[in-house]
Amino acid sequence: MFSDARLTNFIANTLALLAVFALLAGIVAWIAQRPYFAISRLQIEPVEQAGKLAFVSPASVRATISGKLAGNFFFVSLDETRQLIESVPWVRHASIRRVWPDTLRVQIEEQQPLALWNENEMINTWGESFIANQGELPDDAQMPQLNGPESSERLVVQRYAEIARWFAPLSLRVQEVTLSPRYAWEVQLSDGMRLNLGRDPAADEADPHGRSGALPFAARIERFVNVWPKLAPRLEGHTISTADLRYPNGFAITLAPVPNTSTKH
Repeated sequence: MFSDARLTNFIANTLALLAVFALLAGIVAWIAQRPYFAISRLQIEPVEQAGKLAFVSPASVRATISGKLAGNFFFVSLDETRQLIESVPWVRHASIRRVWPDTLRVQIEEQQPLALWNENEMINTWGESFIANQGELPDDAQMPQLNGPESSERLVVQRYAEIARWFAPLSLRVQEVTLSPRYAWEVQLSDGMRLNLGRDPAADEADPHGRSGALPFAARIERFVNVWPKLAPRLEGHTISTADLRYPNGFAITLAPVPNTSTKH
């Protein structure tokens, strides 16, 4: 079998070459595992052009990943590290890259809170719910309360924005928007008035519970807002407690009780 000198030389040269490669690989692996290449520094910063971090502190990031990073500069998993950092409250996204020889550069995109969501969550400007310490919000933050079934966040945020635009010219803010499990809408304004808007035919499929001929969501609000300048002077100091906008040809209002200001002498 080995009588062919050329074949013998080829096999010998191949084995020698493999031995050299194995030796080199061993040397590289040995060097890569030296303590010099251990991750010793995290460079934490906001995403480009995002200013400074308002809610996420470098200390909270380091505390979250402490003792959980496996591997050194060459072998650490950037994807696993990213997932760890994105578990830190107020972190929406993180991007990570290596910086020679012992540093990870972490760019963080913070959550931008738009409103409170259900019982103990918040919702961001992308219509995503998240959990973080609400006590860390600025003292002057005016956060509306949004409520809705699971996975309805973006729909509720969209409707909140529409309602806010309608009532802004009347100097009224939207304090609360609630979408019920049957997809009926209720709104509370900054003056305490509650609006019953009913179901939105455009929000989902055919309405199995509603009435035929229901006005579209925006049309009900538009009708009420257009009448408001004429209605407000006729209230004669009274305030509206509730307004039911579900009627096809109008709406019904309930006045709040007038407080008893009389005093006894």
